[in-house]
Parts: sequence; C-alpha cells; structure tokens
Amino acid sequence: MDPSENEQHTRVAIACQGGGSHTAFTAGVLQRFMEGLPDDVELVALSGTSGGAICAALAWDGLLHDDRARAARKLASFWQAMSARDPWDRLMNQALMTMMGLRDMMVLPEVSPYRLPTWGEDRFRQVVADHLDFDELRPLARQPGAPILRVGAVEVLTGHFEAFSGDELSADVLLASAGIPEFFRAVHLPERGVFWDGLFSQNPPIHDLLDQVLDELWLIQINSSTWSRVPTETHEIMDRRNALSGNLSMEQELAFIDFLNRSIRAGRLTGTGLRPIRVSRIVLDRELGYRTKLDRRPELIEELMEYGRAKARWFLKERSIEAASRLLPAAELAMHEQIH
Repeated sequence: MDPSENEQHTRVAIACQGGGSHTAFTAGVLQRFMEGLPDDVELVALSGTSGGAICAALAWDGLLHDDRARAARKLASFWQAMSARDPWDRLMNQALMTMMGLRDMMVLPEVSPYRLPTWGEDRFRQVVADHLDFDELRPLARQPGAPILRVGAVEVLTGHFEAFSGDELSADVLLASAGIPEFFRAVHLPERGVFWDGLFSQNPPIHDLLDQVLDELWLIQINSSTWSRVPTETHEIMDRRNALSGNLSMEQELAFIDFLNRSIRAGRLTGTGLRPIRVSRIVLDRELGYRTKLDRRPELIEELMEYGRAKARWFLKERSIEAASRLLPAAELAMHEQIH
C-alpha cells in the first residue's frame, strides 16, 4: 500500500524483545492489542527475537487472516502448550531450575547440548507446527499491503545478523531465533547457514522496519534498562549482565532512530520521504532474575500474561491522553479564529 493513500492513519510497527519465558508478558501485551486498537492505528509491521519472535509470528498470523481474535487465541494456546502442566513436565522444570541455581554456584559442570537428547527442540517444533501453518501463511504474506514480519537470528560462523522475512518463516527459523546455545544445538538452515539465538544479534530487529514509512514504533521490552540497586551477589551480577547485553543492540538501533529524527527536524533529510518516528516502550519492569527466563511454571506464565495485558491497557490509555493533549492547541486555535 502507498502510504500517501492512508494519510489519516498512524502507521505503527511493534518490535518484540526476546527473553524466554518472560516473553509471556509480550503475549499478554499483544493479546490486548489484538482485542482492539485505536481507530487511527494501522499496524503495518511486526518484528521479534527469540520468544518475542514467536509472539510476533502468532499475532502476524491473525493479521494476515484479518482475524485478530484468532491471534489472541493462538497466543494464549501457545503459552499454555509450552508451560509445564503435567506432573512429569513440572518435575523436569523444577529440576532445570535447581540445576541452574547449582550451576550459578559452580557446583555443576557445564554440559554441551550436543551431548543431550533433542527432546526440547523436538517439542518446540511440534508446538510451533500446531499453531502456525507456514504453507498457508507464505502466500498471504506476499499479498500487496500485507503487514510484514521480521525475525532476528545470528549466523554462528560469520557473526552475521539476519532478519528473516515472513515468507521465509518456518519452525526451524523460529527455533534459530529462540535456541539458547547452552541448551539447544545450532540450527542448520539450508543455503543460509548455522544459526543461534537472536539475542546475540538484533534484539529485536528495528531498522529492518524503517522502510515501512512508520509514524510510531511500539517496543515491547523484556530486559529493563534500569536497575534498583547495585548487584552484589553472583547471581544478581549475572542477571544484570545478561539484561545489559540483551539491550545492547536495541539501544543502538533506537539511537539510530533518534539520530534520524533529529536530522529530519533539522532539514538535513529533505526529499528522502522519511518522517520522524515516535518511539514508545512497554516495559516488563520487574526484576525476575535470569533463571526464570527458563521457568515454565503455569503460575508464572499466567501472571506475566496478565501483567502484559494490564501494561497494554495502561499504554493505550496514556497514548489516548497524549494524543488528545496534542490536538487541544489546534482545536483552541481553530475556535479562536472562528470567534475573530
């Protein structure tokens, strides 16, 4: 679609940061958005990395089918399927959390995922296949005016950052974006390379969305930029280090958008078709700890999804108030001109 044909709408992209189980928060945010967006919003693009990529893909599925309720249902169903609900799975989840704690204290040796069974990868692929029909989605993604999707991953051997497009989507692409190297083997994608978790690349992809001529970018941020106190315990230091490294590429991409905005306002990019992009963040502002990114307890998943829905409601309310305040001076000026 030519952006000039839809000037009355605000062109919005949503970028979803990765973070394992914490991205159940992202699912809650997107669920609320799928229930209803402001009339002025045209959602033209989604991107994500790791768990954020999965949430973005499920929402994108609903948009391509012009059925946002479908997206909300799939987001809920996916996280229900991934959570540890049956007794055996709960036991395995608790064992993993215990092992993570012992490893943090250097009690247990490191174990290569290449020496472990592929149960995790196999289950992931099956759950993804149950929720996304890639053969059905690819032709829909190629239709004119369809919202775009970008999924971040990193090529292990070259270090090249890759943002896969929606018509390239597959269970292996999502696994490549979400596969934590300590627990999953690298994913071989024919003719593309060998890929690891996108948390090492663009988390999430942002500059790949700029060719959509955006008015607003909504960033769903999992790793909080701020911390309440200086970490002193070993696990606290690791938590903060992981949060900072997870935010590195994101902050660099946001700095680039800020540079573009300042250049546009200064008149240095006239004739390029670019316009300033308003960036808003919806942040998971709880210090949950790195280990819980691997915790699949249903109670945690449901709590994070509900918190995401609450933060999305607050965000939309605040955005509405800000939009009204920006329009008020113009309305007052028009009234003044009518009086005089």
